[in-house]
Amino acid sequence: MKIFVAMSGGVDSAVAALLLKREGHDVVGIHLRTGVRSEGAPASAEAPAGVPAARGTRPRCCGADEADDARQVAGILGIPFYVQDAEGAFARVIDAFADAYARGETPNPCIACNSEIKFGALLDRARALGADAVATGHYARRVAHRGGWAVARARDLAKDQSYVLYGLRANELERARFPLGDLRKPEVRRIAAEAGLPVAEKPDSQEICFVPSGDYRDLVRRMRPDAFAKGDIVDTLGRTLGAHEGVGSFTVGQRKGLGVAATEPLYVLRIDTAARRVVVGPRAELGVEECPLDAVTWASGTPPDAPVAVHVCVRYRSAPVPATVVPTGGTTARVRFARKAWPLTPGQAAVFYEGDAVLGGGTIRSCS
Repeated sequence: MKIFVAMSGGVDSAVAALLLKREGHDVVGIHLRTGVRSEGAPASAEAPAGVPAARGTRPRCCGADEADDARQVAGILGIPFYVQDAEGAFARVIDAFADAYARGETPNPCIACNSEIKFGALLDRARALGADAVATGHYARRVAHRGGWAVARARDLAKDQSYVLYGLRANELERARFPLGDLRKPEVRRIAAEAGLPVAEKPDSQEICFVPSGDYRDLVRRMRPDAFAKGDIVDTLGRTLGAHEGVGSFTVGQRKGLGVAATEPLYVLRIDTAARRVVVGPRAELGVEECPLDAVTWASGTPPDAPVAVHVCVRYRSAPVPATVVPTGGTTARVRFARKAWPLTPGQAAVFYEGDAVLGGGTIRSCS
């Protein structure tokens, strides 16, 4: 089988390529060139004129050094290696990220990157060049579910990445491979070291790859300066408690950094971008019993005919919550939680699990 492996330059994708080669597949390494520069934005996602570039250092998974590491690993494995231009698609991911914060939402860009680039543009490229499948170094599994394919949790729950892969549908999963799904990270590093791969001890990337400073506000301030207009911090009765430097600095559920003195801990409950107001209140007011979703996708490609009992994760690696998901349209749904869930954040994903298998997921649009 001819398999394209998305090689980021890290240890996970390197071992994914190694394992597939050992299984006898015709492996081709592909590095996706995103165009991200040292300050974190691609050339096609420039800041407005007069806005200074963000500070920061070279990101770990998008820079030229990562392409060199991936190329070196491919040479050791004896597999072809190519670089694919993904700058335009990646710029759209970054634009959407900045737009979401400007709307008072909190996005997860890895979800869009996986569905639109790693299993979007790359899968299209693989088909055009006669490849049978695309593989990545994600910690997830592909399982038979409901008569088709679904993403499932990895054996190593501490590294599980099924949440950020919920957007993949059964027809895409037919051609997807996750060689690390049954491995733990120490095993992956051991395999790499025994094979003499120079990335065996390379640190994991902890930050958003296009925000190397570690502070997303640097990028949002540069790309969407209007999100940093001053405004008021108010309570649920509309009383002004303080001032802020921009709604782009806040996320629903946030407690620290509010700059407001109170007799009890306060949390961000809502962000009113039109009025530039941040509404705060006690933790008890964060929980919700249900929420609407849009941009919903289902592993099967179509929504179920009736409500489904599931467990829902409302953010990356959050504890799953028992719930019922009710389809309300082709790409909309409502989630009804068995108990109050918090903190739900607009812009984050709610992902539905049946056992370990991902049934689908969508974007949280309202938490009130």
